[in-house]
Amino acid sequence: MVRDRLWMGLLGIGFTASALWAFDVLPGLAFPLVGGLTAVAWAAGPRLHDVRPRRPWRLLTAAALFFLVGIVVRALVITRPYPLGQLGDAFSICGFGLFIAGMLVFLNRWGINRHALLDGLIVCIGAAITSALLFVLPAIAISGRPALVSVLAGGYPILDIILLLLGVNMAFTTAVRQRSFQFLGAMILLIFAGDLGYAIIGRHGDLTGSRLLDLPFLLGFTISGAAALHPTAKALAQATPLPIQAWSPARMLIIGPAVAAPFLLTVLLPHETPLSRWILGAGGAAIVALLLVRASDAVQSHAAAQRRFEHQATHDPLTGLPNRRLLQLMVERRLAERGTGDVWMFYLDLDGFKLVNDSWGHPAGDRLIVEVGARLRHALPAEATVARVGGDEFVIVQRCTEPEAMAGARRIMECVERPLLVVGGGEGPTAEVVIGASMGIVRADRHDTAEALMRDADTAMYQAKEQGRNRWTVFDASMRDAVRERVEIEVALRAAVAQEQLAIAYQPIVDLTDGLGTRTVGAEALVRWEHPVRGWIGPNMFIAVAEDANLISALGAWVLRESVLQLARWREKGVVDEDFWMSVNVSPRQLGDAAFPDRVAAILTQARVPARNLVLEITESVMVEGGELTERLLLRLRELGVRISVDDFGTGFSALGYLRRHPVTGVKIDRSFVGGLGTSTEDEEIVRAVVAMSSALSLAVVAEGVETTAQRDVLVALKVPLAQGWLWGKAVPASTFAGRLRSRERVGEPVGGRSD
Repeated sequence: MVRDRLWMGLLGIGFTASALWAFDVLPGLAFPLVGGLTAVAWAAGPRLHDVRPRRPWRLLTAAALFFLVGIVVRALVITRPYPLGQLGDAFSICGFGLFIAGMLVFLNRWGINRHALLDGLIVCIGAAITSALLFVLPAIAISGRPALVSVLAGGYPILDIILLLLGVNMAFTTAVRQRSFQFLGAMILLIFAGDLGYAIIGRHGDLTGSRLLDLPFLLGFTISGAAALHPTAKALAQATPLPIQAWSPARMLIIGPAVAAPFLLTVLLPHETPLSRWILGAGGAAIVALLLVRASDAVQSHAAAQRRFEHQATHDPLTGLPNRRLLQLMVERRLAERGTGDVWMFYLDLDGFKLVNDSWGHPAGDRLIVEVGARLRHALPAEATVARVGGDEFVIVQRCTEPEAMAGARRIMECVERPLLVVGGGEGPTAEVVIGASMGIVRADRHDTAEALMRDADTAMYQAKEQGRNRWTVFDASMRDAVRERVEIEVALRAAVAQEQLAIAYQPIVDLTDGLGTRTVGAEALVRWEHPVRGWIGPNMFIAVAEDANLISALGAWVLRESVLQLARWREKGVVDEDFWMSVNVSPRQLGDAAFPDRVAAILTQARVPARNLVLEITESVMVEGGELTERLLLRLRELGVRISVDDFGTGFSALGYLRRHPVTGVKIDRSFVGGLGTSTEDEEIVRAVVAMSSALSLAVVAEGVETTAQRDVLVALKVPLAQGWLWGKAVPASTFAGRLRSRERVGEPVGGRSD
């Protein structure tokens, strides 16, 4: 944008005017032109780039105007007698005051760093000693001129030192010095250079000299105007803090000469007056004192930083509780100590924490974690150690007797289960929630390391989760064997999935409208695994392992692809008719993948199987816990034409509202209700209610786990249209399944296929 390049134009005009002025071309226009442009730039630049705050720029604009007037007036009256000849100095000194005020506003916005201030004072005291001895005292000592003239001659170096102090402090305060800051720093140095030139001639009583003495002021005007027009002027509103105010080589190049100044001047200059000796002595002592304070502060800051880093390394940043690293050290210490009772560890994992995070946001989840940590600290004895070792995992360690440990476990569960106030982020809702906890407990009777103790407590905690959550379990050695076995199964399962060593079995789904279920209309694809050493491993075991090991998506994708391709082969060979469908289970993890519908569509296209012939079975938890992404994926699958059925319906959060909100096409009545048909009136009423509800919503109903003719007859009486179970056959390999269909055709039984 043009406005982002205006600073270049100002630099071009200013440098050209400075060159012309140096060669005495149009000398009367250079300062009014450049000074006027600078004042306009300081006034308009912050508005162009929406720089906030604008107060320091207003002060700098006023300073530019006073500097400009001072220079113009000084050129007009310099030859006039005292005091008229000093009128321009009045405007210049006011300009210095306004400029210093603007710099102070910037520095105040940045925040004055103690170490930066000390370093800046060291530099400025060194500069002040040098200026006082070389320029101020010689100027004041000149006789035969008014005192005001001598005061002005000695005052400019002092003003320059104040500007230098502010500039050095700003430079030492921020880690990033962008172009606008660099321009302001260059202006301060140019003003210092210009005043230094006048101070040098002022030693001999001269007030004017070569016109080139004013060139630094003209260049300073130019560069400072560019500072206001440059886009990085916004950065002057806030510094980038330095993590450590170190005496780096670059900083020492600035501080070193200031420290050496009083010692060098003691040797190089004669000191005939007490005042000069006092200046050297007081200035040198001040620099030494500042160095001592700075060094002491550096040591203390380093120690404080070390303590802070150690605390951060050993404590949880959210709750302030010990973290896993510190906990291990504390447990090792407790194990080495002797005392009454044993060391007990309680490993706690919150149940329902993910639901709070998903519903109210992560800030609400963080507040919940903080509240649970505070409750645990207050509920347990002072000698107990409470630590946070994971996202929603806490560990408590206490030396006590077994009855005291069991009482402590009850207190832990009670304080977690008390209602918690959850406040949503922004305009989110506020609600009371009740969460639970799964806890593993272990006694350190035969444990010699903290790592072993935590491992066994963690194992017991997962056992509590598997037993139904919101409970505690005390560790025993058999759990360790179970974990070892689970790990071995996981390793073998990873290899089996990667090498496609698993198999798929197919169980028939029959039509009950004829009263017998003689017609096979579909099949459910069920994954099977025969371990080379352990033999057949049940799905209940390895599916759970696949979920925990994050293998379920890969496994599910393989089952889906292979079962659809198998359906395509059956259709091609005429084993099944065009209405025969394949039912495949889909995990919640698969429905968390945004690309899942596209993968399903690609598989159907590859196999040339219509989408209506594929039924995806989901769990009730998908409807309850699934977010917006899951909802969109289900809608996208329905748009493809794929049917969606709710598996194990009735065992979880069954509700009419969930079925109405989600695009499902059918439900599967869980085998736990089918098993009681013919003997349990309660199960019969549950099935009757499911059929009535599904009929009202136009949903297909499949009863699974049918094993007896009595169960079948009740289902027929309740008008359940579809069923599957051992009564019609177990899940078998594809070739066996096709052979059974053909054999039933040969004996005249109606099936879902047609003859070759």
